[in-house]
Amino acid sequence: MKKGMIVYSSKTGNTAKVAQEIYERLNLENISELHPVESAPDPASADWLLVGFWVDKGDADPRALEYIGKIMDKKVGVFGTLGAYPGSQHAEDVKERVGARISKNNTLLGSFLCQGKIDPKLREMFRGFPPGHPHAMTPERIKRHQDAESHPDNEDITAAADACREMLIKAGVC
Repeated sequence: MKKGMIVYSSKTGNTAKVAQEIYERLNLENISELHPVESAPDPASADWLLVGFWVDKGDADPRALEYIGKIMDKKVGVFGTLGAYPGSQHAEDVKERVGARISKNNTLLGSFLCQGKIDPKLREMFRGFPPGHPHAMTPERIKRHQDAESHPDNEDITAAADACREMLIKAGVC
Protein backbone atom coordinates (compact mmCIF):
# COMPACT_ATOMS: atom_id res chain seq x y z
CA MET A 1 0.00 0.00 0.00
CA LYS A 2 1.27 3.45 -0.87
CA LYS A 3 2.25 5.60 2.10
CA GLY A 4 1.77 9.32 2.20
CA MET A 5 1.94 12.46 4.27
CA ILE A 6 -0.22 15.44 4.97
CA VAL A 7 2.06 18.38 5.63
CA TYR A 8 0.65 21.78 6.50
CA SER A 9 1.68 25.29 7.39
CA SER A 10 -0.65 27.34 9.55
CA LYS A 11 -0.38 30.86 10.93
CA THR A 12 -3.71 31.37 12.72
CA GLY A 13 -4.85 27.73 13.06
CA ASN A 14 -7.14 27.67 10.01
CA THR A 15 -5.02 25.35 7.88
CA ALA A 16 -4.08 23.18 10.86
CA LYS A 17 -7.78 22.64 11.56
CA VAL A 18 -8.49 21.71 7.94
CA ALA A 19 -5.47 19.36 7.77
CA GLN A 20 -6.44 17.56 10.99
CA GLU A 21 -10.02 17.13 9.82
CA ILE A 22 -8.95 15.82 6.39
CA TYR A 23 -6.72 13.28 8.14
CA GLU A 24 -9.50 12.17 10.49
CA ARG A 25 -12.41 12.24 8.03
CA LEU A 26 -10.53 10.26 5.39
CA ASN A 27 -9.39 7.79 8.07
CA LEU A 28 -5.80 8.00 6.85
CA GLU A 29 -3.96 6.88 9.99
CA ASN A 30 -2.98 3.52 8.48
CA ILE A 31 -1.61 4.97 5.26
CA SER A 32 -0.33 8.43 6.08
CA GLU A 33 1.23 10.75 8.60
CA LEU A 34 0.19 14.27 9.60
CA HIS A 35 2.91 16.87 10.20
CA PRO A 36 3.21 20.61 10.66
CA VAL A 37 5.71 21.82 8.07
CA GLU A 38 8.21 22.79 10.79
CA SER A 39 8.70 19.15 11.80
CA ALA A 40 7.79 17.35 8.58
CA PRO A 41 10.09 14.59 7.36
CA ASP A 42 11.84 14.74 4.03
CA PRO A 43 9.19 14.37 1.32
CA ALA A 44 11.29 11.65 -0.32
CA SER A 45 10.01 9.28 2.37
CA ALA A 46 6.43 9.41 1.01
CA ASP A 47 4.76 8.05 -2.11
CA TRP A 48 2.23 10.90 -2.17
CA LEU A 49 1.62 14.14 -0.30
CA LEU A 50 -1.18 16.53 0.52
CA VAL A 51 0.31 19.94 1.30
CA GLY A 52 -1.66 22.59 3.18
CA PHE A 53 -0.82 26.28 3.24
CA TRP A 54 -2.20 29.68 4.07
CA VAL A 55 -2.23 32.30 1.35
CA ASP A 56 0.33 35.06 1.67
CA LYS A 57 0.53 37.78 -0.97
CA GLY A 58 -1.18 35.67 -3.60
CA ASP A 59 0.90 32.53 -3.09
CA ALA A 60 1.46 29.74 -0.61
CA ASP A 61 3.14 31.02 2.55
CA PRO A 62 6.96 31.00 2.73
CA ARG A 63 7.30 27.87 4.93
CA ALA A 64 4.99 25.88 2.65
CA LEU A 65 6.86 27.13 -0.43
CA GLU A 66 10.15 26.02 1.05
CA TYR A 67 8.78 22.53 1.65
CA ILE A 68 7.13 22.39 -1.78
CA GLY A 69 10.53 23.16 -3.28
CA LYS A 70 11.90 19.93 -1.77
CA ILE A 71 9.25 17.68 -3.31
CA MET A 72 10.45 15.78 -6.37
CA ASP A 73 8.76 13.14 -8.51
CA LYS A 74 5.72 12.70 -6.26
CA LYS A 75 1.95 12.81 -6.59
CA VAL A 76 0.90 15.96 -4.74
CA GLY A 77 -2.42 17.55 -3.89
CA VAL A 78 -2.68 20.97 -2.29
CA PHE A 79 -5.20 22.65 -0.03
CA GLY A 80 -5.19 26.04 1.57
CA THR A 81 -7.00 28.78 3.39
CA LEU A 82 -7.30 32.41 2.42
CA GLY A 83 -9.16 35.51 3.51
CA ALA A 84 -10.67 36.05 0.06
CA TYR A 85 -13.69 34.20 -1.22
CA PRO A 86 -12.70 30.78 -2.62
CA GLY A 87 -14.53 31.42 -5.90
CA SER A 88 -12.80 34.75 -6.49
CA GLN A 89 -10.31 35.53 -9.23
CA HIS A 90 -7.68 35.95 -6.50
CA ALA A 91 -8.31 32.38 -5.33
CA GLU A 92 -8.10 31.06 -8.89
CA ASP A 93 -4.81 32.91 -9.38
CA VAL A 94 -3.44 31.36 -6.18
CA LYS A 95 -4.44 27.86 -7.32
CA GLU A 96 -2.74 28.42 -10.66
CA ARG A 97 0.43 29.84 -9.07
CA VAL A 98 0.78 27.06 -6.49
CA GLY A 99 -0.22 24.40 -9.02
CA ALA A 100 2.56 25.56 -11.35
CA ARG A 101 5.09 25.24 -8.52
CA ILE A 102 3.94 21.67 -7.81
CA SER A 103 3.72 20.63 -11.46
CA LYS A 104 7.30 21.66 -12.12
CA ASN A 105 8.73 18.48 -10.56
CA ASN A 106 5.66 16.44 -9.64
CA THR A 107 2.21 15.29 -10.66
CA LEU A 108 -0.45 17.70 -9.39
CA LEU A 109 -3.48 15.75 -8.16
CA GLY A 110 -5.66 18.79 -7.57
CA SER A 111 -6.11 21.87 -5.44
CA PHE A 112 -8.65 23.16 -2.95
CA LEU A 113 -9.05 26.53 -1.22
CA CYS A 114 -11.49 27.66 1.42
CA GLN A 115 -11.94 30.87 3.28
CA GLY A 116 -10.34 31.26 6.69
CA LYS A 117 -10.16 33.84 9.42
CA ILE A 118 -7.82 36.72 8.64
CA ASP A 119 -4.90 37.39 10.95
CA PRO A 120 -5.97 40.29 13.23
CA LYS A 121 -2.59 42.00 12.66
CA LEU A 122 -3.22 41.99 8.92
CA ARG A 123 -6.72 43.38 9.38
CA GLU A 124 -5.28 46.18 11.51
CA MET A 125 -2.69 46.93 8.83
CA PHE A 126 -5.46 47.18 6.20
CA ARG A 127 -7.33 49.65 8.40
CA GLY A 128 -4.31 51.95 8.25
CA PHE A 129 -4.24 52.21 4.46
CA PRO A 130 -5.60 55.43 2.97
CA PRO A 131 -8.62 55.44 0.66
CA GLY A 132 -7.61 54.53 -2.87
CA HIS A 133 -4.87 52.12 -1.73
CA PRO A 134 -5.38 48.65 -3.31
CA HIS A 135 -5.85 47.11 0.15
CA ALA A 136 -7.75 49.96 1.83
CA MET A 137 -10.81 48.98 3.84
CA THR A 138 -13.81 49.36 1.58
CA PRO A 139 -17.34 48.24 2.43
CA GLU A 140 -16.78 45.10 0.30
CA ARG A 141 -13.50 44.30 2.06
CA ILE A 142 -15.04 44.87 5.50
CA LYS A 143 -17.87 42.45 4.61
CA ARG A 144 -15.40 39.85 3.33
CA HIS A 145 -13.37 40.12 6.53
CA GLN A 146 -16.54 39.72 8.59
CA ASP A 147 -17.58 36.71 6.50
CA ALA A 148 -14.15 35.16 6.98
CA GLU A 149 -14.56 35.17 10.77
CA SER A 150 -16.82 32.09 10.63
CA HIS A 151 -14.43 30.06 8.45
CA PRO A 152 -13.26 27.43 7.99
CA ASP A 153 -16.63 25.99 8.96
CA ASN A 154 -18.03 22.47 8.74
CA GLU A 155 -19.06 22.93 5.10
CA ASP A 156 -15.52 24.07 4.21
CA ILE A 157 -14.00 21.09 5.99
CA THR A 158 -16.39 18.63 4.34
CA ALA A 159 -15.56 20.14 0.93
CA ALA A 160 -11.82 19.95 1.71
CA ALA A 161 -12.09 16.29 2.72
CA ASP A 162 -14.12 15.49 -0.41
CA ALA A 163 -11.61 17.30 -2.65
CA CYS A 164 -8.68 15.51 -1.02
CA ARG A 165 -10.46 12.16 -1.35
CA GLU A 166 -10.73 12.84 -5.10
CA MET A 167 -7.03 13.71 -5.20
CA LEU A 168 -6.14 10.46 -3.45
CA ILE A 169 -8.33 8.49 -5.86
CA LYS A 170 -6.24 10.00 -8.67
CA ALA A 171 -3.12 8.91 -6.79
CA GLY A 172 -4.44 5.36 -6.55
CA VAL A 173 -4.65 5.54 -2.77
CA CYS A 174 -8.43 5.36 -2.21
